Amino acid sequence: MSAAVAEAPAMPARPSTLRILLRETGAAIALVIVAVAVLAALLAPVLAPYDPFETNLMAIMQPPGGEYLLGTDGQGRDMLSRLLFGLRVTLAMGAAALLIGGVIGTLIGLAAAYWKRLDGLLMRLMDIMLSFPAILFGLAIAAIFGPGILAVVIALSVATVPLMARIARSSALVVLGQDFIEAARAQGMGDLMLIRRHLAPNCLSPILVFATLRFGQVILLGSALSFLGLGAQPPVAELGAMASQGRTFLFFAPHISVIPSVAIFVVVLAFNVLGDALRDALDPRLRV
Repeated sequence: MSAAVAEAPAMPARPSTLRILLRETGAAIALVIVAVAVLAALLAPVLAPYDPFETNLMAIMQPPGGEYLLGTDGQGRDMLSRLLFGLRVTLAMGAAALLIGGVIGTLIGLAAAYWKRLDGLLMRLMDIMLSFPAILFGLAIAAIFGPGILAVVIALSVATVPLMARIARSSALVVLGQDFIEAARAQGMGDLMLIRRHLAPNCLSPILVFATLRFGQVILLGSALSFLGLGAQPPVAELGAMASQGRTFLFFAPHISVIPSVAIFVVVLAFNVLGDALRDALDPRLRV
C-alpha cells in the first residue's frame, strides 16, 4: 500500500531589497531624492539654464523668481546653474573619496581578519589614523599640495580607510567562523581564492550599508573643507564653497548661502535615511 506523501507548502518568496525600500515611506522619499540628485548632477550641462561661470553685473544678487528661478549670486551668476554644477562636483568628490578609501579600508580589514599575525599591527595603525580628524588631514594635505579638490579627496579618503577597515574586519570575523569556510579550506582552496570567492562576497552587505551612511558624512565633511577654503577654488562651483562665498551677503541676499546649504542638508539626510533603511532591508531577520 503506497503512502500518500503530503506536498510541502512552498516557502513565500522573499521580497527584493528595492521593494522593501519602496515599502517604507521615508526610505522611498530618500531614494527618490538621491536618484534626483544623481541625475541632476549627471545632466547638469543639459539642465542648467545659463553658463554657471557667466557673470551679469546688471543682475547682481537678484532674489529667487522671475528670470532667475533661484536668483543670482554676488557676481550675477545664475544660482540654479551653479547649484547643479556644484552638486555635480560635491557628489563626484565624495564618490571618489569613498571609493578610494573604501577599497583600501576593505582590503586592510579583510587582511587583518584573515591573517591573525597582521591583525594587531593593522588595527593599531587604524587606531592612530582614527585619532586624527578629517579637518586636520585636510589642513595637512592642503599645506602639501595646496588647496583644491585633490586635497579634499585625499583627506576624505584617508579618513574613510580606518572606518571601513573596522567594518570589514568585524564582518569578516563573523564569516570566518562559518562552516563553509572550513569546508573550503578542507578542499584545499588557497587563501586569496577563499577571500575572493567566499569571504569578501559575504561581507558585502554590511560594507554596502556603511558605505551608504558614510557617503552622507563624506559629502558633509567635503563641503565643510570647501567652506573653510581648503577645497574647490573659485570660480569652480561646489556647494560648500558656494555657501562660504554667500556669507558676505548674508544680510542682503541670504539665498546665496542658504540655497547650497539646504541642498547639502537634504542630500546628506537622504543618504543617512537610505543607509538606515538599507541596513534593515538587508537584515534577513527583517525580510518578511
